[in-house]
Amino acid sequence: MLAVIRILIMLLFILLSCICGLLLSIVRPFHPNNVHIIASWFGSVAKMLGVKLVLKHHPDARNVGPAVYVANHQNNYDLFTIAAMVPENCVSVGKKSLKWIPFFGQLYWLSGNILIDRANRSKAAGTISKAAAKIKQKGLSVWMFAEGTRSYGRGLLPLKTGAFHTAMSANVPIVPVCMSSTHKTIKLNRWDNGTIYIEMLAPVALDKATSAREYAKHVHAIMAAKITALDAQVREK
Repeated sequence: MLAVIRILIMLLFILLSCICGLLLSIVRPFHPNNVHIIASWFGSVAKMLGVKLVLKHHPDARNVGPAVYVANHQNNYDLFTIAAMVPENCVSVGKKSLKWIPFFGQLYWLSGNILIDRANRSKAAGTISKAAAKIKQKGLSVWMFAEGTRSYGRGLLPLKTGAFHTAMSANVPIVPVCMSSTHKTIKLNRWDNGTIYIEMLAPVALDKATSAREYAKHVHAIMAAKITALDAQVREK
């Protein structure tokens, strides 16, 4: 019964937030802070799911300025958990197919996010250039799930190089964002679904003398170690 109530509340929330978000985005389309505001709405739903979010920021990440944020992507609940960490003046990069989801797709586009066609390599490369241009011209940050897909309990998947090429083109750092494992930890029929730890790590400065692929491996190692540490915190509670 609790699961049914939660599903109904989530559906109602998504509908209302999409309508309110669309109104906000119509009034000020592509505003640099639209995504942060709407993401904070979605992040607040974690409480309704019986989850306590513990958010931590590295001191060097608080005033880093324009950057490329790289986060681990686990499942559909990310919309209500790690979304709480999206900073101000930040847009995300998502699949072009999102545009066709009623309400949400239009909101995703109009709020200022960048859509990428993963099936077309040349267009995907163009999106990297577009993201780098937005960072340079508008002082925006970009949020990416660099694994390219949800991991669904398989651990942190290899990071694709697009985020690193974007950061290097824009001459901005990579900021890793790590969330403790949530695979099969949220049960809609369970009142208390425990604590989820999310941490924004220190910025990683990039040198063009090192390849994007090497940086992807380096940041993957940093993130994998941090996720392991966060999972240990969960077990200690």
